[in-house]
Amino acid sequence: MTLIDKKKEIDKLIENSSSVFIMGHKYLDLDAIGSAIGMYEYLKEFNKKPTIIINDRKLEPGVKKIIDKMNDLYSINKSKKIKLKINENSLLIIVDTNKESLLQDANFFSFFQNVIVIDHHDLKETSINKGLVIVDEEASSTCEMVADFLEYSKTPIDEDVATILLSGIVLDTNNYVLKTTTNTFRASYILAQKGADPSYVQYLLKQNLKEYIERQKVVTNVKMIKNIAISCAKSTLTYRREDLAKIADTLLQFNNIEASFVIGKLDKKNVGISARSLGNINVGEILENLNGGGDNHEAGARIENVSIKKIEMELKEILKKTN
Repeated sequence: MTLIDKKKEIDKLIENSSSVFIMGHKYLDLDAIGSAIGMYEYLKEFNKKPTIIINDRKLEPGVKKIIDKMNDLYSINKSKKIKLKINENSLLIIVDTNKESLLQDANFFSFFQNVIVIDHHDLKETSINKGLVIVDEEASSTCEMVADFLEYSKTPIDEDVATILLSGIVLDTNNYVLKTTTNTFRASYILAQKGADPSYVQYLLKQNLKEYIERQKVVTNVKMIKNIAISCAKSTLTYRREDLAKIADTLLQFNNIEASFVIGKLDKKNVGISARSLGNINVGEILENLNGGGDNHEAGARIENVSIKKIEMELKEILKKTN
């Protein structure tokens, strides 16, 4: 199902709304912030001034660069500061996730009667079933979905917005390696026509050298279960969710690895798992066993008050049963 298929329903919900809020998943990445900004541009056509909800205390570097540059152009706020502005006609647009537990503020969701979900990850039993749920599992990214929608709707976007949307596509496809279709290239071409700057996309994706070196150390800890790689970081170090994802992406570049799981501490209490697959192994279903989720290309989980070693052992038992 595409956004274009549901345009009339989307427009009706927007037109009837008294206020609109846009929210992505926790630990925003370029696809989440890009699709949020893309939908913000669409809402301008209805003379709506939405608010993007961001509660993350620490932002991923690329996301921070975007917000620092574009902050004056968009209304961005924390959920706790705007709850009094919500009424029965308010609309919540959720981007790049279809699970309530993964939202920037899961409790915030309960305040809304009117909801639109825009996502490219597989629907599961734990997915949101409230409101208008639009999931295109064939799309590489939510930014691809939104780029198609804006082009179809003839919504004007400038070079900066086109670049941000392109960055979300590049991120989620790992530079057009994963989950890339002819439509992914078509959407990227359209964004390039609108002035998207590939060099700035690479700037948004730039990595910290020290962090890169630390990630490479994690790669050396790989253990194999048939064609699946598992790598655990040191328990004395903490990593960002996107760092674990980059390590998982790297592991897929090696021969005979169909899927990868990387486990590391996110903070003092939480351990994260990031998983990637070439598509033949559904890493999303596997991580549902650990209260995570995703699809057959990418997935993640966050577990509280458990050691890395214990999670590794549980994951291995799950893989032995499923692989």
